[in-house]
Amino acid sequence: MAILIDKNTRLICQGFTGHQGSFNSHESIEYGTNLVGGVTPGKGGTVHLGKPVFNSVKEAKDAVDANATMIYVPAKFVKSAIIDAIEADLSVIVCITDGVPAMDMLEIRARLDEKKHISFIGPNCPGLINSEARCKIGIIPAYITSVGAQGKRIGVVSRSGTLTYEAIDQTTKIGLGQSTCVGIGGDPIHGLGFTDVIKMFLDDKDTDGIVMIGEIGGSEEEEAADFISKYHIKKPIAGFIAGSTAPAGRRMGHAGAIISGGKGAAKDKIAFLEKCGVVVAPTPAHIGDTMLKVLNNFK
Repeated sequence: MAILIDKNTRLICQGFTGHQGSFNSHESIEYGTNLVGGVTPGKGGTVHLGKPVFNSVKEAKDAVDANATMIYVPAKFVKSAIIDAIEADLSVIVCITDGVPAMDMLEIRARLDEKKHISFIGPNCPGLINSEARCKIGIIPAYITSVGAQGKRIGVVSRSGTLTYEAIDQTTKIGLGQSTCVGIGGDPIHGLGFTDVIKMFLDDKDTDGIVMIGEIGGSEEEEAADFISKYHIKKPIAGFIAGSTAPAGRRMGHAGAIISGGKGAAKDKIAFLEKCGVVVAPTPAHIGDTMLKVLNNFK
C-alpha cells in the first residue's frame, strides 16, 4: 500500500509531552494513525493522551513494538533524539524540527550510511501522509487529502512544505487522490532525497503518477530527472521549481535554496527536467492541472 507508511505503521513521538509533540500527536491519533506511545526522557512510566510515555526509543520499541517515530524536540536536542531512534533500529524516522545545525546532520548522515534499511526524512520537513492507510506523520493537513480511485493516485514529493500542501489540495480538488505524500525538507544535509522517493513511487503499484516539487539551489532535482529518464519503469510525472525570480547569492527561505557558483538556478532546473520528460507547471497554481493533463495524455 503505497510507500514508507501503511496500516502496519506503529508510530511513536519523540518530544511527546511538549507543546508541538502533544498537538501533532493528537492530530495524528484523530486521523486514525496507530500512535502507540511517545518518548520524553525523565517522564517514563506516565501516560499522555492516553498513551504510554517512555524514557528512550529502545524502551518504546521493546514495550509497544514501535517501528516509526516523529521528532518534535528543540534543535539542540535533535542529534541525540535521532541517534536514539537509529540505535533502536526503527524503520522510519521523521524529523520535523527546523534549525538543526549542519554539523549535527553530518554526523547523522554518517550513522545513516551504516543503516541503509532505515528511511530518515527531514529535518525541517512537513513529514508524510498516506490517506488510504489513515497514517499521518508530521504536520501535513489531513483534511486536504483524498484516497483517489485506481488510476488516479498521485505520489507527491517536495522540498517545500507549503507547496506540498498546495499540490495535495489541487490534486484533490480536480478529482485525483494521493498515494503517499512526502515532504523531504529544504535543508542542504538531509535524509531521503528526490531520487530515493521517486524510485519508490515508480516501483509502487498504488502510485499512478508523480508530482515533484523542487526549489532553486543544489542539484538534486537534476539528479532525480536524470534517474527518471533512465529508469525502466515509466509513469506520468509533473513538476514545479520554486524560485524563478530569486537573485543569485540570496538564500530564499530554506537553507538549501540558494543559487551559488552559477548553479541551481530555476531556469536551468526547469530546462533539464523537461529534457528528461518531466512536464513542469508554469506557476504554483497550475500544479494540479499539469498533473491531470500529463496523466490523461500518458501512454
